[in-house]
Amino acid sequence: MPIPEIRLTDPRALRGYAHPLRMALLGLLRREGPLTATQAAERLDESVPNCSYHLRQLAKYGLAERAEGADSRERPWQATALSTSWDDLSDDPETRAAANHLNAVILDHYVARARAHLAQRAYEPAHWRAVLGFGDSLVHVTAAELAELTRRLEALVAEYDERITDPSTRPEGSRPINLVQLMVPIDSPSPSPSTSQPPSTSTSQPASTPAVDGESGR
Repeated sequence: MPIPEIRLTDPRALRGYAHPLRMALLGLLRREGPLTATQAAERLDESVPNCSYHLRQLAKYGLAERAEGADSRERPWQATALSTSWDDLSDDPETRAAANHLNAVILDHYVARARAHLAQRAYEPAHWRAVLGFGDSLVHVTAAELAELTRRLEALVAEYDERITDPSTRPEGSRPINLVQLMVPIDSPSPSPSTSQPPSTSTSQPASTPAVDGESGR
């Protein structure tokens, strides 16, 4: 069963999402929600007014909402979906620029999380230290082959999707792990002398962010 996804198409929403605390809040809601602003502030070591403001901003762009049926002075918030996607190759310059900025913020988030793991790695149990970390591989592929490789990787990860939506399916000892997918060329494209703008196409696959973590999507 596909996990619920929200797709951002408005450049204002793309810019609104491109904020580290909002990503952290959304990821927290996806993993542990519904949560009140007070609960979120405690978990993220932030002030309640600050979290409350950024939760409202997430709601403004359709990424969060008030939980229904909550009987308390401070109604909790919940994520509207477990994954976020967007097209980063839009023909519209404003949308493309906003998507590029969002991608850069997300990349910074990934790096910050990796550095935080390195700082705490010594405290991990030995069996987790053996499987956590980084790695890379070099492949020579065509664009079509890379698309197929991506599809196969996503299909493999999708086998664990039920554990996102149904906590009862998570085996004892399991933890939320952020799998980061980066596919970047070693060489650089040669810009065409006839244009100063990067080429765009509407035929590419939509970009999306990791769903388990949620801060960026799937």
